[in-house]
Amino acid sequence: MKLYFLDALYARPGPYASVYVDTSRDTGDPDQDKAIELHRRHARSHLIELGADPATADTVADALGTDADLPGHHGQALFATHGELLLTEELPEPPPVDKISYAALPDAMPLALQHAPDIPYAAAVLTRGQPEDIDPVPEDVQVELQTGRWPSSSVAPRRVTCLRMSRHLWHLEAERLAGELTHLMDLGHADTLVLCGDIWARGVLVDCLPAPVRRRVATVPGNGHDTEPGRALLEPQLSNLFRGRVSAHDRDRLESFAAQRAHRPHAGCEGLPATVAALQHGQADALMVNDPAEQWPEIWLGTTPDQIALSADDLPASVTTGREKQPADAALLYAAVTTGAELIVVSREETPLEDGIGVLVRS
Repeated sequence: MKLYFLDALYARPGPYASVYVDTSRDTGDPDQDKAIELHRRHARSHLIELGADPATADTVADALGTDADLPGHHGQALFATHGELLLTEELPEPPPVDKISYAALPDAMPLALQHAPDIPYAAAVLTRGQPEDIDPVPEDVQVELQTGRWPSSSVAPRRVTCLRMSRHLWHLEAERLAGELTHLMDLGHADTLVLCGDIWARGVLVDCLPAPVRRRVATVPGNGHDTEPGRALLEPQLSNLFRGRVSAHDRDRLESFAAQRAHRPHAGCEGLPATVAALQHGQADALMVNDPAEQWPEIWLGTTPDQIALSADDLPASVTTGREKQPADAALLYAAVTTGAELIVVSREETPLEDGIGVLVRS
């Protein structure tokens, strides 16, 4: 998984306020606005207690809960420094309790883990007739199309494209649509084309797809209309389809890691010491992290991402100032993002790693 979505975090120097909060709108609580206001007050007061400047604390509090238009079960992650909001994202899974920190590095690992498996896909729902609020026209085929990256798309869906085509011309229209879908799949490097809806229309469309795309088609049950407005098209079906999977890109990286581990068993590609050493020497192509992630001991960090070590004595001799202990997950992620490494999240059952972490070394 590429970590480009975190670039904005490290573009400004810290210290950083990091806040994770449950902003779900599915509790049935008529006083949800009051609950959000309590979260705001708690976040602001806690950040002040931790040493944040009032401008940064106010910025976070003002942005907290601005996802009011998003229905259902979700959370929000917010990051700010020096009175500026750097990043705010909705979370597919809200934190069980508010998590608030103010530190030299952003607490971004929980956000990164929620982006995994980051599966790129396209989804299409095909029905005969028009939407329910218009008189049905049986000769029409209605197409709803949306692309995304799972699971982030569940709470940050892209625009749905709606098309209506003549049933009598569907064989011709399906050929054109197949070309557009193929282009979309190639453009977004999509792993899967998820189809739902009318069996006849779906079958004609699949027959028009080129073989490489046809092999990536997954059909799911339902009519596509069981998703809450504001959420991803086919969200329940996508959740079932992608559960336990990794993206094709990450699968290739895992296979490279397995080959590295088999051919170079003593090269050091597992465990916290090997991972830190690879980052220190600029050799980390991707970090491998087990899910659920382990709690690692604090590690040392200097003023640049390659100044990372398990102890102060392991830092380069030239690092005499600006070095301090940091939470390992924050330091590892900072070093990975700023040196261009990726993050691969894999279940412990599938690939158990020493210390719950490993590194794919650059060749």
